[in-house]
Amino acid sequence: MIVDTLQRPLQSLRISVTDRCNLRCNYCMPEEHYTWLPRESLLTFEEIVRAAAAFVHAGVRKMRLTGGEPLLRRDIPALVRMLRAIDGIDEIALTTNGLLLAPVAHALRDAGLDRVTVSIDTLRPERMAAFARSARHADVVAGIVALRDAGFARTKLNAVVVRGYNDDELADLVRFAADHDAEMRFIEYMDVGGATQWRDDRVLTREEILKTLGEAFGTPATGRRRGDPHAPAESFVFPRIGTVGVIASTTTPFCRNCDRARLTADGTLFTCLYATGGHDLRAILRDASADQDALRNAIAAIWRARTDRGAEERLAEPDRQPLLELGDLRADPRREMHVRGG
Repeated sequence: MIVDTLQRPLQSLRISVTDRCNLRCNYCMPEEHYTWLPRESLLTFEEIVRAAAAFVHAGVRKMRLTGGEPLLRRDIPALVRMLRAIDGIDEIALTTNGLLLAPVAHALRDAGLDRVTVSIDTLRPERMAAFARSARHADVVAGIVALRDAGFARTKLNAVVVRGYNDDELADLVRFAADHDAEMRFIEYMDVGGATQWRDDRVLTREEILKTLGEAFGTPATGRRRGDPHAPAESFVFPRIGTVGVIASTTTPFCRNCDRARLTADGTLFTCLYATGGHDLRAILRDASADQDALRNAIAAIWRARTDRGAEERLAEPDRQPLLELGDLRADPRREMHVRGG
């Protein structure tokens, strides 16, 4: 097992397959125009699989396909099938906004996908239209229904909680998830990137989330990271509804247990969501003289040198502002959250 300077193992990999998205959520990518990664720079499926195999050799056991919106990349079930053939992967998951999910749910399951997480921040179509610039709320719900029909279990629904937007829907979202055999998870509004115009007074903290849910469902049992000390979400069991997850990256960082690497669609490896710079693996993947050992060695060396504690360091900022200026993001699109797999 490869560990970094803080003895954190490399066990989880998020693979972004595209930087494009068909939503413009206010907390992620609300601007009209973005500098997109050049299409020729995007890794092919064969290159993604080769990189994934090298990460497995380094200790990765869980992989998650992300974006942007991963289902915008054509024929994702084929990529899942290719990844499934790698020995040593315990779980392949996918995070999606659900707009394109219903038509491919069965194909994803047949290809070997283990689990899906769907982002749904509101149950009110008019709010989604205003906040994410999409009138396709019904398609998100249809995608969630299709997961159950396709035989997926352990489905999770994610909602980023933004004060003044959806903080009055927490109990309703939990009930909705329960009705669809899914677990609701609430995510504190994070200050990654800069286009979001993040402000700390729009963050609903873990304590506030739990207080609101406690009023609706009773006092929960103490939170814990079920079955995985490196999991980002704390699970709270409420007596009248069951388990709800909370990811409190903003106010209660879990940097000391983070085992996650991120590979962008163009082959840049980030060792922290807050990192301002990454490591180019595409050059190795496309170097005819570089074999698989060269790729494995590069990944191992990068992880062993890892010192990141991005969320902890941000928490210590006396006057916390968005991580980057908008101009910085346009100069280097890899710095934005939707590029590095959020």
